[in-house]
Amino acid sequence: MACREDSVIAIKEEFHMIKQTILERIAKTGVVAVVRAASADEAVRIAEACIRGGIAAIEVTFTIPGALGVIEGLAARFSEKELLVGAGTVLDAETARAAILAGARFVVGPSFSEATARLCNRYQIPYMPGTLTVTEMISALEAGCDVVKLFPGSAFGPSYVKTVKGPLPQINVMPTGGVSLENTRDWIKNGAFAVGVGGEITGPAGKGDYEGVAKLASAFVEAVAAARAERP
Repeated sequence: MACREDSVIAIKEEFHMIKQTILERIAKTGVVAVVRAASADEAVRIAEACIRGGIAAIEVTFTIPGALGVIEGLAARFSEKELLVGAGTVLDAETARAAILAGARFVVGPSFSEATARLCNRYQIPYMPGTLTVTEMISALEAGCDVVKLFPGSAFGPSYVKTVKGPLPQINVMPTGGVSLENTRDWIKNGAFAVGVGGEITGPAGKGDYEGVAKLASAFVEAVAAARAERP
């Protein structure tokens, strides 16, 4: 009986380590590229450009036509050391499960869903729900979310992260919406776990300029690293 219990504990610890490894990978670079595109092909090319720019975490949003196929294709093509593929704009547990089975290693939503949190916990996949108020953030924490997405970040600005971390020093906040090269330093210095960036990186893809996407990706990675170096 003891051997069986030890095995169960070992399995739980192994899955916990997988989840922690994913979070550590995201935190290391500190930038999650939020990919929205008019087609699956454009989404893949944006992802490739972001990788060239040094971003290791890509959020493939479910607003993209054929998003599930994009997730599956990227997960099959790149090792997890090269790329962590995530699913974005996930509104329910059913979509989260489909994304995870296709290879998504993290799940992001514009709002909090308790059912999605339970589903992601079952698979030990990080779930980053969209939150705005402290009440929403605490609800997400109590549901087992390791990182909360502050959305839209532009509603309050970088100082809001520092304010929230006063009473909640344990919370990991990832602002999305309103993050730019100009204010990335402020977000990180105020305690952001990472930043989620969409059009500020992917914008050039609309004109077919994927090298422009790569250059912006690199600039954001450098901005996060520089800001972290300045923190006490």
